[in-house]
Amino acid sequence: MLRHRTFSDYLFSIFNYVFLAVLGFCTIFPFIHLLAISFNEPLDLIKGGVTWFPRKFSTFNYEYVFSNKNLYMAVVISITRTVVGTLLGVVCTAMIAFALSRKEFIFRKSFNVFFVLTLYVNGGLIPTYLLIKNLGLMNHFWVYILPVLVSVYNVIIMRSYFEQLPEGVVESTRIDGANEFQTLFLVIIPISLPVIATITLFVGVQHWNSWFDNYLYTSRDQGLSLMQYELMKVLLQSVSQSATTTAQIGANNVAKLSPQSIRAALTIVVTLPILFVYPFLQKYFVKGMTIAAMKE
Repeated sequence: MLRHRTFSDYLFSIFNYVFLAVLGFCTIFPFIHLLAISFNEPLDLIKGGVTWFPRKFSTFNYEYVFSNKNLYMAVVISITRTVVGTLLGVVCTAMIAFALSRKEFIFRKSFNVFFVLTLYVNGGLIPTYLLIKNLGLMNHFWVYILPVLVSVYNVIIMRSYFEQLPEGVVESTRIDGANEFQTLFLVIIPISLPVIATITLFVGVQHWNSWFDNYLYTSRDQGLSLMQYELMKVLLQSVSQSATTTAQIGANNVAKLSPQSIRAALTIVVTLPILFVYPFLQKYFVKGMTIAAMKE
């Protein structure tokens, strides 16, 4: 039997809609503001007052960003790193998490304690640099992949998800003669798409946004430069050129440069690929995080 809605029900609905509308506005407005700044003429931006729409439309900021000839190869390297790093990272994370989720694994508690300790204790930047150097990974593509192959935080999330799966799923596969790899890749992973999508998004965003390892380990090899590292150099160059009237590109272009508008354009360029990918993973991402959090 349907219950008639009371005044308090209507009041709650109105409050809920208003709250969600304000929250959505606070989420979307910064991106719209950056988009307006990035398409506004840099010299006009100094006057301020650009909020929703560009006052003087111009593509100069994006032309300046993409004028870097090294950027196009860097985009290829960044995409390759993101795809390879995400694939290997998710697979390795799944294997470790599956092993730690099995109660019959006799070293389960010891490894769990060991992994958690690494969240609080690490060697620091200098020992890490020396380790990378001694392993021969300097100026090598795999320096982007191997040092960050597995994240303990991601292992804990995936392990928690695997632990809430019915025990009969694993037992039935073993009765059918499947080994541990077959159980993981043919049974567990296909029914764990929510947590797989969650970890995929985490690892993918980490690789896509990373640039500091490029600065530390491969800055001498232009062929291994990442898109984010090249964009960072574009921003520093714009700051330097806007602060002097003797820049090599000429006084007219110097007057047009604005570090604020260049920074906005860079933010849009870096963010758009993630925005295109996220809608395909959103439903799995939300479900995976909810189940893992409830399990914890």
